[in-house]
Order: sequence, then structure tokens, then C-alpha cells
Amino acid sequence: MFHKYKNVETVKPGGLDLKDRLVGVQRVTKVTKGGRAFGFTAIVVVGDENGVVGQGLGKSKEVAEAISKAVEDAKKNLVRIPLYKGTIPHEIIGKFGGAKVLLMPASEGTGVIAGGPTRIVLESVGVHNVLSKNQGSTNPHNMVKASFDALLRLRSPEVVAKQRGITLEKLFNG
Repeated sequence: MFHKYKNVETVKPGGLDLKDRLVGVQRVTKVTKGGRAFGFTAIVVVGDENGVVGQGLGKSKEVAEAISKAVEDAKKNLVRIPLYKGTIPHEIIGKFGGAKVLLMPASEGTGVIAGGPTRIVLESVGVHNVLSKNQGSTNPHNMVKASFDALLRLRSPEVVAKQRGITLEKLFNG
């Protein structure tokens, strides 16, 4: 899943205090010769609110089973996201399908200014101050994946400073 991103650190769920948050449950219908067959899909985000987050999708005939499958899937897809002083290190745009999510770092005291699924993802990561704007599709599945696209492409300030051969102080203050 994360093969197209550089510097992505995958994390094992053992020993982490993970909290799962339900993004959405949808009833899906399959029309067969014998009538309609109803099922459910659930999308869940799990995170330790300290830089580790994962998302998962579960499908089942029962809502509770779909949610538990989604949580198990999310725990298999945990990644570490670089945070800087309670916000993200730099501005970034994430895209997936028709959804586009713009994330911008914010100063202390701003809070998480984000809507719906993007807010759930950012709170699960542990971001305390961030500005965001959703553009395009508001489909929860695509918004979660667009948010992950943005977060996975973030580069930590330490890595950027090392690549440029300068100090962190010089990176932020010119």
C-alpha cells in the first residue's frame, strides 16, 4: 500500500495504545436473482495520537463485524507521521480519486480546523494545530485516503535540514 512513498516508516501495533475511530458505515446492496442482498462497509482510523496512524476498510453482512474487520485492517497499515511542535512541518496537498485535501501548519492555539473524515485522521495522528480544506469529492473513503496521501508525503524538518546540509535553526529562520 505504501510502496509509492519515500521514507515511510511502518509500525507494528504491539505495545502501542491505539484508539480506533469510526469514520463511516455504509449499507451496500447487491442485487441478485433472488432479490437484494444487503451488506455493510466500515472505514476506521486507528492512531496513538503521537504520530502513528493507520486506516482500514471492513466489509460484512453485520455492522459490528464490518467495524471489527476494519480495525484489524487498520492495525496492519500503521505508519509514523513526522510532526513538528504539535502541527505538521509544511503545507501539503493530498489527492485520491476525486478528493483533494489541503493541509497547512498552524500556530499554537489554533486547534484542528478540519471537517469530517480529515479531522478524524488528523486527531488520530496527534496533530493539535492545523488548517485544512477539502476540495472536490466529500466521499469519506476518498477523503481519508487523500488525507493519508498528504500525511505520507510529509518530510520531517530534520531530514530536510540534513539533505540541504544546514541546521534546523537556519531551516526555519533563514
